[in-house]
Amino acid sequence: MSLQLFRDDAYMRDARGTVVAHTSEGGVVLDASIFYPTGGGQPGDAGMLHWEGGQLEIATAVKGEGEAVVLVPSGPGALPEIGTGLRQSLDWERRYAHMRIHTALHLLSVVLAFPVTGGSIGAEKGRLDFMMEEPIEDREAVEAALNALVARDLPVSEDWISEAELDANPGLVKTMSVAPPRGAGRVRLVRIGEGDGQVDLQPCGGTHVARTGEIGPLKLGKLEKKGRANRRVNILFG
Repeated sequence: MSLQLFRDDAYMRDARGTVVAHTSEGGVVLDASIFYPTGGGQPGDAGMLHWEGGQLEIATAVKGEGEAVVLVPSGPGALPEIGTGLRQSLDWERRYAHMRIHTALHLLSVVLAFPVTGGSIGAEKGRLDFMMEEPIEDREAVEAALNALVARDLPVSEDWISEAELDANPGLVKTMSVAPPRGAGRVRLVRIGEGDGQVDLQPCGGTHVARTGEIGPLKLGKLEKKGRANRRVNILFG
């Protein structure tokens, strides 16, 4: 099990940790991790591990058994021994871009209020697939509405509810292809806006910016038809 530090503070770039396990594939597990593991359409974090006498470049992070976060080296090399105390550091520019795009996709699901059938997050762009039969007629209007939400600089916060509460409120779940993370007895909700100014509330385990103003200007990219009733909408930084 890894204490998931990114859940408590998505802006944490460096932290101490201790190696608790190696995987048979050559991965490293720490007792506490700032690396987000691949999941929910968001890529795993990259970065470095530093310890006395060595360092290791991490290409990505993936989910291991239970709550373990497995750090995957970018290539062959000596792993820090189990019990080694070390410093972990993120490729912050990449992670922060993921945070901005991920939050922007939440806003896109507000502007286009259709069931979400898929999605993907990158460092420069992202996309959502929607269950919608008709194409977007006015892309400029969609882009303007998206940027208006960004410009409102809305706060982004989180709440937790029980799995039973989520079952009683199925309308909170927008994504049809990715189920909310379960198993711990409670589910994390990401809220955009507050009070009467709230615009979005949905289950999500990813990392997000603290305010929508951090996203910056956005542009709509390619609009694609993916089946009879499925449309893909790409967005990218402006």
